[in-house]
Amino acid sequence: MYFRGALSIVQGFESRPGALQAFRTRRLAAPDLLETQHTAGAPVSERLFTSESVTEGHPDKVADRISDAILDEILADDPQGRVACETLVTTGLVLIAGEITTETYVEIRDTVRRTLGEIGYTDPEFGIDARTCAVLTTIDRQTEEIAQGVNPGGAGDQGMMFGYASDETEAHMPAPILFAHTLTRRLATLRHDGSLPWLRPDGKAQVTVAYEDDRPVRIDTVVVSAQHDGGISRDQLEEAIREEVIAPSLPEGLFHRDRTRLHINPTGSFVTGGPQGDAGLTGRKIIVDTYGGVGRHGGGAFSGKDPTKVDRSGAYAARWAARTVVAAGLARRCEVQLAYAIGVADPVSVWADTQGTGKVPDGEISRALTEVFDFRPAGIISDLGLRAPIYVPTAAYGHFGREPVVATRHGRELRLFPWESLDRVEALKRAL
Repeated sequence: MYFRGALSIVQGFESRPGALQAFRTRRLAAPDLLETQHTAGAPVSERLFTSESVTEGHPDKVADRISDAILDEILADDPQGRVACETLVTTGLVLIAGEITTETYVEIRDTVRRTLGEIGYTDPEFGIDARTCAVLTTIDRQTEEIAQGVNPGGAGDQGMMFGYASDETEAHMPAPILFAHTLTRRLATLRHDGSLPWLRPDGKAQVTVAYEDDRPVRIDTVVVSAQHDGGISRDQLEEAIREEVIAPSLPEGLFHRDRTRLHINPTGSFVTGGPQGDAGLTGRKIIVDTYGGVGRHGGGAFSGKDPTKVDRSGAYAARWAARTVVAAGLARRCEVQLAYAIGVADPVSVWADTQGTGKVPDGEISRALTEVFDFRPAGIISDLGLRAPIYVPTAAYGHFGREPVVATRHGRELRLFPWESLDRVEALKRAL
């Protein structure tokens, strides 16, 4: 038996003050769902699925944000700039490497220091300080061999990209990764606004959701590891994380204080973290960035890459297409694969997999997608407005499941997360 609305997620918490507290499910509690399913005689088989998120102060996310900050600085003045920017962060050191071809000039050291300061690395005790850390750069130009294929509109590399969507949340995202992102963003919010002044920038969260007949029915386990000052007691930390982070962030219909298992800083202490605790690298959190392990991943990272790199723009287009399929009511789940050859504009393959939930054959959906969406790199870039400084906001808390909004960045209004738009739903219906 199919229950629309078993889980409903309110989107846009990143753009509206207080919206985290409003992040709730519709009031369909797990016991009610189970009782109805048993009454209907439907088979019930429970499975658990887990996804994790990390805060903006996690060393890998620090690297991602620095890479995207450099990219945005270039695109703000040179929309045609070619950027493949990699960052390594460790104790007291940031190393920038990669290939950049641009007509503008960016003071990379200033961008690195500003980004570290925005995240919160402003104290030498944290192991890296925005004001005093070493910043090294080793940058080359994009090769002419790649450029001669990309300049006419071809893909910047070969490869395959996947986009995924599900009807289990209003954001058309898997519940575990969406909940994990809510927790890590809440950690950052309480640190930045001073509510929990003893929090430090690094942190992680992990959420295990129980499914029955492919529907979320309860949150089984929550793990939160929050970096903190040395003077905080374990009892104080556990109470604050439980009451100020976990309880306000998770939907009441799925989170149960007396049943959900909590692991808060399981090692007991988390004082040393960030780049001092672990070296960070751009592109090392690709599952956090996407769907939390649900669905497949082509392997290419996003941050630091301009949109001619189909690792990024192709993945955004695949998500746009997959979400459109689900929002159109054509399937409960959809995964879209795109694949490209370097220097060639048209994708070598486009395929939609509805995993047995489609109302029309997958082949027909795949055909319709190629009619409604222009999957050539230049088409994706144009339709989504990707030659703009819109990438820093994507560097933490997921590239997908975010609300498409208009915001002022670099002195002008820009569309953020445009691939989350549902503007092609009716066109896709007509194509079928």
